[in-house]
Amino acid sequence: MTRIKICGITRSEDALVCAQAGADAIGLVFYPSSPRHVLAAQAAAIARALPPFITTVGLFVNPAVEQVEAVLSEVHLDVLQFHGDEPPEFCAGFGVPYLKAIRVKAGVDLVQCAIRYQAAQGLLLDAYVEGTPGGTGQSFDWELIPSGLSLPVILSGGLRPANIVAAIRRVRPWAVDVSSGVEASKGIKDAAKIAAFIEGVRSADV
Repeated sequence: MTRIKICGITRSEDALVCAQAGADAIGLVFYPSSPRHVLAAQAAAIARALPPFITTVGLFVNPAVEQVEAVLSEVHLDVLQFHGDEPPEFCAGFGVPYLKAIRVKAGVDLVQCAIRYQAAQGLLLDAYVEGTPGGTGQSFDWELIPSGLSLPVILSGGLRPANIVAAIRRVRPWAVDVSSGVEASKGIKDAAKIAAFIEGVRSADV
């Protein structure tokens, strides 16, 4: 069964829609330049509103140690997700499981990335867009993903209801991660798109 993470949650009601529709995880963005950025108090309220067994993931981009520690002091996060140039020892330094996002383009050696970040729970593979660390709504060439990586793959980048079946059948990732593909506007989720996306995932799994 392909796991589903819906990222860029900014409202408790959207988090509940995700959970009720069957999502396994939600993502909270702690990157101030993102239109989906949430403050720690806002994120804590969203996390408290979730029902049991939904994983809460916090997304950071080249943060200071103090930023991550400040968020962790206020928000219960099950997993950290690093989208910048953070080295492995930084990512592993908070006592919380982590994912490492890799922006994929020709020439990026994903085999070596998996070896370098071997302590990660998985590699989140996103589209490379110059100057933008994620949330672009753009996909990448899935043929660039080698088979047999040593870490689970979380596929991201331009996923939406219209292409999720093809994406899963081509890549067979452990999980998929969607943000803009299920939005009504930046940071505001669309319940019908979420339902259609999750239905597509389940269809691809059959």
